[in-house]
Amino acid sequence: MSTLARRPSGNVFRDLGFNPDEAQHLKIRADLMIELTKLIRARGLTQARAARLFGVSQPRISDLVRGKCNRFSVDSLIEMLGHGGARVSVRVTSRKRVA
Repeated sequence: MSTLARRPSGNVFRDLGFNPDEAQHLKIRADLMIELTKLIRARGLTQARAARLFGVSQPRISDLVRGKCNRFSVDSLIEMLGHGGARVSVRVTSRKRVA
């Protein structure tokens, strides 16, 4: 039994078979969630304290640390980062192929 190895794309969601647009959106949300989780850990915040800092409920923080991407919009994650004192910047690049 042989398996074909593919080169990783740099986006785990794309590698898992999501369409390119959805994979990119999921990656952006996951990256923002990772940054929020790092901020929580770096400051040693409990979920309750993190919720107060970010202006959300404690169950929202639980969803965040459990990686539930589908429960967060990019906007809400950026807003939470702002409440936490982070600055978010966006970089736009061209794709190699455009339809």
